[in-house]
Amino acid sequence: MDATGTATNIAQEFLTFTLGDENYAIDILTVKEIRGYESVTKIANAPPFIKGVINLRGDIVPIVDLRIKFDVGNVTYDEFTIVIVLHIHNRIVGIVVDGVSDVVSLSKEQLRPPPDFGVAFNSRYLLGLATVNEQMIILVDINELISSEELGLFDKPETTGASA
Repeated sequence: MDATGTATNIAQEFLTFTLGDENYAIDILTVKEIRGYESVTKIANAPPFIKGVINLRGDIVPIVDLRIKFDVGNVTYDEFTIVIVLHIHNRIVGIVVDGVSDVVSLSKEQLRPPPDFGVAFNSRYLLGLATVNEQMIILVDINELISSEELGLFDKPETTGASA
């Protein structure tokens, strides 16, 4: 408890998934749905990790293959390939992963700071590392990654101080 008498060790839930041999997790509150991979409409001149777009109940959804983006494992598309549909900054985006594992609750005390080396992508996209059932999980700041200029999927919300 903090000085005001409120609990400070509130757990946050994460959806865990695999890319290659590694375990990753994202904030469960960003997840809209989990679905199988389906063919996409290719976009001309898009980077290789942008597979294209799909029409999801009237929404045009860009599909990002994190396996290509993070350069992990062999990239195959079959009946076991998973797309996690996310709702980020009032937009819908799909990410391709090897498989979805579980939902885990983690407290701030369970998180360790990310290393500055040894990961397949910039550590600014990491929330930290955690160990669950003796397995290391890399916590991805999916909001930061998906809205990054590096991916170029959409503009970040304006931060001019004016409220919308």
